[in-house]
Formats: sequence, structure tokens, C-alpha cells
Amino acid sequence: MSPLNIRAEDAVQELLEFNKKLGDGLKTLADITEIDIGVTPKEAVYKEDNLVLYRYTPIVDHPNPIPLLVVYALVNRPYMLDLQANRSTIRGLLEAGQDVYLIDWGYPDEADRYLTLEDYIQGYLHRCVKTVCKRHGIQKINILGVCQGGTFSLCYSALYPQKVKNLITMVTPIDFHTSDNLLSHWIKKMDVDLMVNTLGNIPGELLNWTFLSLKPFRLTGQKYLDMLDSLHTVDAAKNFLRMEKWIFDSPDQAGEAFRQFIKLFFQQNALKQNRLILGEKRVDLHNITMPILNIYATEDHIVPPAASVVLNKLIKSTDYQELAFKAGHIGIYVSGRIQKEMPATIGKWLDTRS
Repeated sequence: MSPLNIRAEDAVQELLEFNKKLGDGLKTLADITEIDIGVTPKEAVYKEDNLVLYRYTPIVDHPNPIPLLVVYALVNRPYMLDLQANRSTIRGLLEAGQDVYLIDWGYPDEADRYLTLEDYIQGYLHRCVKTVCKRHGIQKINILGVCQGGTFSLCYSALYPQKVKNLITMVTPIDFHTSDNLLSHWIKKMDVDLMVNTLGNIPGELLNWTFLSLKPFRLTGQKYLDMLDSLHTVDAAKNFLRMEKWIFDSPDQAGEAFRQFIKLFFQQNALKQNRLILGEKRVDLHNITMPILNIYATEDHIVPPAASVVLNKLIKSTDYQELAFKAGHIGIYVSGRIQKEMPATIGKWLDTRS
């Protein structure tokens, strides 16, 4: 018996249906003129080099008196948190009564080649925190760190615990040597010195294709076959194109900071080992005593859950809580179901501690 039992008439019918979907999809794409992203109103309140600190316009009469600073990763653009109005973490936080600020790291250029992690964490991030504090006449703020931005936020909170009232980490890697971390296995033996010395700044496109290679069939093949089912209306097509725009909008990475991050975190696992030194200061996780909400995705292939939940064993906070969602690394931001729950939960958690 043949292992493939395909009737010719069924194959022809499937091909005709595929061609019809393709034709209809092309007509839909022709009707799209612009893809809107970052839809929530905001204003720039501080600028330094390529960095811009934004404050989003509050939408409740009396927002939380302790503002929330969102610290995103360097490797992607932060508008993932505000991709569209009905699936916006930022808008959800505003609706939950939070006064939200966000750091946009911008696009590093050749002048940023020698920026270090100290420049980012003890320089840019620290000055943004002080700016927010000064604007509100307070000494401490709330911080929400996302992915690599969560790792930065942990480092900052350990170095400057007096500046952080509450800390939220979201899909944040702490243990970079978990057995299920494919990205870490790849990077452990990478000659990062050769890469940085040769390229200077690391091209964002190179990193982007590295992430896509973690699931090559799903993210570079199957996705585009499934795309035809997303092109039946203009709104559905825009949703797909917004994601595509974000995925391929990857800033270059400042060479020295990239070198440090690979060596200290991926190769030495220094944060988890509690032996990380930035500049002349030790990043002692035992200094983290403020309340912590640790949010992770159970199906995350970039930051596996085990890489995040280890945090509870490394800090001294007596107010630690975890919040898990059944989603992947990106799905946690674009799932309509999660966006109805997660920002509201964050808002309630902060309100009871402010």
C-alpha cells in the first residue's frame, strides 16, 4: 500500500482553494496604505544621545502616584508593547490606573560602538529613573523590565535599591544555563571577541535571523503558509503586517555592550552565580528586598520558564509573586486574552504596594 493516499481530484481542489486565497489576499494587501504602530499618545520628556524617555498620557483622573518605568530590551523595538489599540500592554496599564513611562533606546550608530553595560544601566537607565523621580517629587519609582530589559532592571535594582519601590520582571532571563535554553547552548562557545572586533556594532539583522533559526520551520516557513488565512480582511492583514514589521525592525547592538552581555550573562552566567561586576560595583542580588512580581510564559523558547523562576532563590525579598501565562515569548504581548488579564493584574499588584 502506498504511504501517500492522495486523490488527484482532492489535490486539484486544494490547489484551487489555495490560489483563490492567494488572489484574495493580494487584493486585501493592495488596499493597505499604512501600518500604524505605537498607537497610544505619548510625549518625550527626556532625550540623551539616541535614547528617548516617553511619558504616556494618563487616561484616569488620579493615576498611581508612584509612576511605572518600562525598561525594554536593546535587541528589539518597544512598540511591541503598544502594537495596536486592542492588544496594547501600555494602554492596559494606563486603564489600570498607572502613570507609565518608557525608555526607547533608539538605534545605535557607529558613535555608540564603545558603549558598555555600565553606560546603559548605571548611566542611561539611572538618569531616566532620576528624571522620573524629579518630575514627580519622589525618591522611588516602580519598574517593569521586559526580557533583556528585565535583566537590566534586576541589575539596577541590586545596585540602586533605594530608587526602586516595586519591581516587575517579564519574560526575564536570570539563569542563562538551563538545559532547555537552545539559544544559550549556541552562544556558549561563540567567539564574541572575534565577532565584535570584526564587525564593531552587531547588525540587528544577524540577531534577528539567529532568533528565527531557533524554530526555523515554524517561524520562516509555516508562518507564511498560514499567512493566507490572515489576509481575508484588511484588519487581519494589518495585524499580521504589524508583527512582521516589528520582527524585522531590529536595531544594531553597540559592540562593547554586546561583548559584555554575551560573556557575563550567556557564557559565565554571572548574574545567577551572584558574581556579576559592572564597573567597579558588584551586582548583589541579595540587595533586592523590594516587592517583586515575576511574569513568565510557559511556552517561551527564548527565555524558558526555568530561566526566570530561579529568581526567587536568589533575592532577599519577602514579597515575591509569580504570574504565568500559557503563551510564547511574543504571544504574551499579542494575545487578546492575556492583554485583558495581565495589565489589570499588574495594576492591582502595584496599587496594593504603593
